[in-house]
Amino acid sequence: MSDKNSSNAMWGGRFASGPDAIMEAINESISFDQRMAAQDIAGSIAHSAMLAKQGIITDNDAAAIKEGLLTVLSEIENGSFEYSKALEDIHMNVEARLKVIVGEPAGRLHTGRSRNDQVATDFKLWVRDQMDAAILGIDALIRALVDQADAGADMVMPGFTHLQVAQPVTWGHHMMAYVEMLARDKSRFQDARTRMNESPLGAAALAGTGFPIDRDATAAALGFDRPAANSLDAVADRDFALEFLSCSSICATHMSRLAEELVIWSSAQFRFVTLSDRFSTGSSIMPQKKNPDAAELIRAKVGRITGSMVGLLTVMKGLPLTYSKDMQEDKEQVFDAADSLMLALAAMAGMVADMTPNTAELEAAAATGFSTATDLADWLVRELGMPFRDAHHVTGALVAMAEQKGCDLPDLSLADMQSVNGAITDTVFGVLGVHNSVASRVSYGGTAPAQVRTQVARWKEILA
Repeated sequence: MSDKNSSNAMWGGRFASGPDAIMEAINESISFDQRMAAQDIAGSIAHSAMLAKQGIITDNDAAAIKEGLLTVLSEIENGSFEYSKALEDIHMNVEARLKVIVGEPAGRLHTGRSRNDQVATDFKLWVRDQMDAAILGIDALIRALVDQADAGADMVMPGFTHLQVAQPVTWGHHMMAYVEMLARDKSRFQDARTRMNESPLGAAALAGTGFPIDRDATAAALGFDRPAANSLDAVADRDFALEFLSCSSICATHMSRLAEELVIWSSAQFRFVTLSDRFSTGSSIMPQKKNPDAAELIRAKVGRITGSMVGLLTVMKGLPLTYSKDMQEDKEQVFDAADSLMLALAAMAGMVADMTPNTAELEAAAATGFSTATDLADWLVRELGMPFRDAHHVTGALVAMAEQKGCDLPDLSLADMQSVNGAITDTVFGVLGVHNSVASRVSYGGTAPAQVRTQVARWKEILA
């Protein structure tokens, strides 16, 4: 076997042309960074317009560049653009096609910039668009939850700690808990978007440029608040991508918690909710099955999204300033996380909007597990002036009695209760029902239907 054939065998069958093919495969990014085509072209149009305004290139060249770039964008959008791996990335692919279309002016486009600040700008623009999309997706899910809360403000269900029945709550209150979580997610995206909104364009390779460029003009043209203040940091920074992944991971974690509840609640053992056929699947062998696949897949998405965050943190952790090729590994992880997040948000919003809470099962479950024991203890404190720790002891004794009799607290007779504490009166039964229990929780943020409706009204105003 010749040395060449031996080398090819070592590289493996996929790379028939040997090490050159390996290098092209590991070096190219066009297979994934083509997703930033629109952002790349927007950045180039802004850059060329600024160059002309500053007298660095002619107005005619700038006009030709803009027209050519819009032609390239049209080709990309209609699917006729041919990408080349040999040209490595979206930036070189666009520039090469521009040269074919407009000729010499295309060579003037790259004046005063580098691929380093170009890719940082494109990626920031792309991530910023994804942050805006995530905010809209969160709003849609919040609307679905608020609608569920509005419809179920009076509906009683068990509240859990340790997945054990703790106290009765309302369905509306439970839905609004997720609204608050998602509101924090939305604020994180908004906060991160504000912080990231500085333009790297004009930082060039790492040190700025000697051309009399106007970085404020390009920043404004691209919707940035200002140019990034340090050229080294501008090309080395990927905090914006990490923050997007962090915000996405927390949001996905919240959705995963809700998805887990929907998986449990829709089971035959709980029957708290019925999920629509649109977000369920059947079994290939068991005809009775209705599987909550959408919820399960949403529950799993957090693994991919958080994995992407850990992956990019690991890529960035040891990089000296400024740009290193390692940073090419930033995009696929962010792209995948963004896709996963948006799909999960859309699926969860649809599933929440379509699901039906099963009122009878929820109320029956709310009354189990001595869920009104705390109400009884509170009554002893409020009506009899008993210290809470003493009331806790009396209530515990009554729970033990009910457990021995095989009944719940409201089923005990007054005589039973007075055998533990003779001061108890029949007015105690007014707090032992689950509806009485939730109605009494009128503190701000409590589960009382009136409180739920107040929060629903507040959120409807926010969303409007």
